[in-house]
Amino acid sequence: MNLSRRHFFLGSLALPAFAAEKPLGEQPNVLLILVEGLPTWILGCYGNREVRTPNIDRREVRTPNIDRLVQTGTRFLNHYACAPVADKARAALLSGRTNMQLKDTGEITLEKLLGGIGYVWGTSLGGAEAAKFLDAQSAAKPFFLMAGFAPYASLPDAGPYAEAKLDTFAQEAMAKNAARGKEMLGPNLLANLRRVAAATTALDVEIGALVTKVTQKKLLDHTLIVFTSPCGSLFGRHGLWASGDGSDPVNMYEEAIGTPMVWSWPGHVVPLATRPEMVSAYDLVPTVCDITPAKLPDRNLCGRSYLAVASGKPLPKKQPWRTTVFAQYGDTAMARSDRYKLVVRNDGKGPGELYDDKVDAREKVNQYDNPQFMTVKASLLAELGKWKQNYSA
Repeated sequence: MNLSRRHFFLGSLALPAFAAEKPLGEQPNVLLILVEGLPTWILGCYGNREVRTPNIDRREVRTPNIDRLVQTGTRFLNHYACAPVADKARAALLSGRTNMQLKDTGEITLEKLLGGIGYVWGTSLGGAEAAKFLDAQSAAKPFFLMAGFAPYASLPDAGPYAEAKLDTFAQEAMAKNAARGKEMLGPNLLANLRRVAAATTALDVEIGALVTKVTQKKLLDHTLIVFTSPCGSLFGRHGLWASGDGSDPVNMYEEAIGTPMVWSWPGHVVPLATRPEMVSAYDLVPTVCDITPAKLPDRNLCGRSYLAVASGKPLPKKQPWRTTVFAQYGDTAMARSDRYKLVVRNDGKGPGELYDDKVDAREKVNQYDNPQFMTVKASLLAELGKWKQNYSA
């Protein structure tokens, strides 16, 4: 996602007030809100203007609670999943390991890391379970709650969106390589998009109730709230449904691999800020270890803590932030810079893709075989090859 002047201005203004170091031994609560299949593009705080509440002044958006997290925290504009499918993406996010490194057993996850230093660990599915966990917490002991939501697993009725045109939602013909969710496309597409909009609104209500519960327990000032998704969903874009596995071969489109990432923690995370850095889900574990006393696992992790970025501190001049992130699933791998995206399959033997996302944000024009992009292609291929070599084990 491109960074506007307003985004940069807001983020820059907030930097000086958050330069203090974190207190030694600080143990904040961590509330990780993990929403299955939530794409960046469907949220009002990332530019959507059709998922709205039709009130008198027509300014209230349909996701006011999620937007409120953005207002009180920092929104990352370029956050990417480690894989375009939920299970692999979630495993990488919680372990900091690439999908090439992940094993079926023995992984050191956030649960083990924080549980090992005395955190109360909880997982929940839906707002009711999360509220029950929070009711049992007190300020005496820190907790880590992974609150899972799956709003699109079973879509509700369209409700207030029954007549919505959803003009800005892509309503394309079914792609020839569609592999999953084909029944949601074709003549049923608009009706199903309306249900997706309704599900997003319902999700926002649950998020609001969850944050209210944290506030009522008087834990908000000592709780870091992280709002994200393992991977996104296409919901009709490119003529596909579901995530990366909605096509054959697997895709790495922005809608599937780009995910929201919002950090909110009063007094610690810059409010009303946006960050343009290229950030990956494999950065979460190093960041949580940086913000808590948890020790980073002695493993070959490719991620880096972005705590300084989220709290508005300048990075060391000799350690600038990366410009490229990577993802991998099966024989498909991606290198995404701040402008270009390269997708290769079967180590370059399969069909490849190269997009200039600055001028082709919907990724409609494949420049892989365009000689004018030869230098860009070669550079990203080299970066991707080095990443795979360094983090395959």
